[in-house]
Amino acid sequence: MIAVGEYILGPLEGHEIRMSTAFAGGIGGTTLENCGAFSAGVMIIGGLYGRESSEEDDQVCQGLAEKYRERFIDYYETLNCGELREEKFGSGGEQPCSVLVEGASQILIGVIKEYQDIL
Repeated sequence: MIAVGEYILGPLEGHEIRMSTAFAGGIGGTTLENCGAFSAGVMIIGGLYGRESSEEDDQVCQGLAEKYRERFIDYYETLNCGELREEKFGSGGEQPCSVLVEGASQILIGVIKEYQDIL
């Protein structure tokens, strides 16, 4: 997802890249929470459309995050890392997580492009 972030946002600084590290494996490798690829996608949406102060409108950002969530669930049936690993992905699954990351990236890019096309 970092590559997608750089594709969309431009070159990222070291601290920006490091911020996503703990999302891996469902937050800290626990597999108990949201998929790290999904969480990183939400961060990218925030980087593009998030607000810098409480006075700014955040409807576009929230709406895109909601749409990304819906599409992710439509495709993968869950946001939960552990469930994704049980079903198909990860070291014990049928496919490596990199396949899931690629799919999540495609979903994210699709949601962003749809929004940009209506502007």
